[in-house]
Amino acid sequence: MLFNSFEFLLFFPLVIMLYFSMPYRYRWVLLLISSYYFYMSWKPEYAILLLISTLVDYFAANQMAAKTDKKARRPYLILSMVSNLGLLFSFKYFNFFRDNWNPLMDQLGLFAHLPELQILLPVGISFYTFQTMSYTIDVYKGEMKPEKHLGIFAVYVTFFPQLVAGPIERAPHLLPQFRQNFDFDYARVREGLILMLWGFFKKLIIADRVAEYVNGIYDAPQVKEGLTNLVASYLFAFQIYCDFSGYSDIAIGASLIMGYRLMKNFERPYFADSIQNFWKRWHISLSTWFRDYLYIPLGGNRTVKWRWWYNLFITFLISGLWHGAAWTFIIWGGIHGALLVIGLWTTSLREGFMRVTGLVRMPKLRRALEMFVVFHLVIIGWVFFRAESLPDALVVLKSFAMIRPAAVGPLLDSLQSFGWLEFVIALGAIGTMEFLHYLQERGWSLHQRVGALSMPLRWGLYLVATMAIVLFGKFSSQAEFIYFQF
Repeated sequence: MLFNSFEFLLFFPLVIMLYFSMPYRYRWVLLLISSYYFYMSWKPEYAILLLISTLVDYFAANQMAAKTDKKARRPYLILSMVSNLGLLFSFKYFNFFRDNWNPLMDQLGLFAHLPELQILLPVGISFYTFQTMSYTIDVYKGEMKPEKHLGIFAVYVTFFPQLVAGPIERAPHLLPQFRQNFDFDYARVREGLILMLWGFFKKLIIADRVAEYVNGIYDAPQVKEGLTNLVASYLFAFQIYCDFSGYSDIAIGASLIMGYRLMKNFERPYFADSIQNFWKRWHISLSTWFRDYLYIPLGGNRTVKWRWWYNLFITFLISGLWHGAAWTFIIWGGIHGALLVIGLWTTSLREGFMRVTGLVRMPKLRRALEMFVVFHLVIIGWVFFRAESLPDALVVLKSFAMIRPAAVGPLLDSLQSFGWLEFVIALGAIGTMEFLHYLQERGWSLHQRVGALSMPLRWGLYLVATMAIVLFGKFSSQAEFIYFQF
């Protein structure tokens, strides 16, 4: 079931009405049934994988809690890791491994070929397996006690607002909330609805609109001019941000209506002034997951310099693989890992450049310049993320270096095919969003400012925003969220 579907428009209000009309001690039953129904609307049989992950991790965590030392708990942690990573490998990575293994065997003159698995990738498997693994790891390390109530633990694994695309929640933060009694609170519900409205604005007006142009260009970049590919790459940067952050806003808002507070997943990433700062703002739940469960266990920055840089690079390489079973995603992760290492290596050099040029005395200009550079470095990474193949990504990047004045004509032709009105609406919506982001960077709170308005003005604004989504949103395609494929 998609958030941007008619089915969800019926499903969610019904769940909310039932939720607030029943005693809180039974709400976990409603949430569990609703979550499984939500997930099974894609492919019912894949709910079995959810059940397996839930039962294995529930059993492993409670067995670990009964042991007095880590050595005795370790077999159950291994059971959890093998189970979750085994499911993830089988459904997401096996065919990618096969596609690289079989040619290698041919080169070696061996015939140890692997068969292709004719299976679909279960929606959200990368998200819920990471969420449950963090739970068993925390129990193993003694940082939390396991949840004894199987039903409440199952709700933690399957909670429908964030089940298929996050945020990837931590058990110490989310699990206790399912035991709390949340009454209907007008201010909280209003805040949740505003977040959902903002998410739908980003998804339906921006992401799904520019997707039509981006898809048309990236489906055949070889026959496009460099300027056209560049514009499509700029638009993809906003497509993926609005698509994924839009989902997160809807998920956080829907949870907040019921009383549950999920972690913030995005913090205006295109205002980052360094790659490190970008990853403090982009997909925060995943970047902090890798920090806590991979980067720090590898040694983090508490080691010699070369090892520190290695830890950074390998963490982002694996992060790229998490996003997709393709070399383009691995290279995308490697680019960000390399940029982080280069950033650390050149810190003193860049500071010296700032002093020599006088930019150190012009902080606003310096920040604007750093944001410009970081944004374009991120764009280079997005080319690999979006391209259908590695050759396509290289074609796009090569075309950037061959932009010529005559390329304006083909660009205008592509925009005319897309529709000038569509392009203007997209630019206007992106400009509106970035202007609001700019105000938020300066400490302006959208929720507080809207809440401070008089009731007629406030409801007038809600009506205008809703009508804008209805009039300008792209409903016909009901496009899935990009991160569903991960």
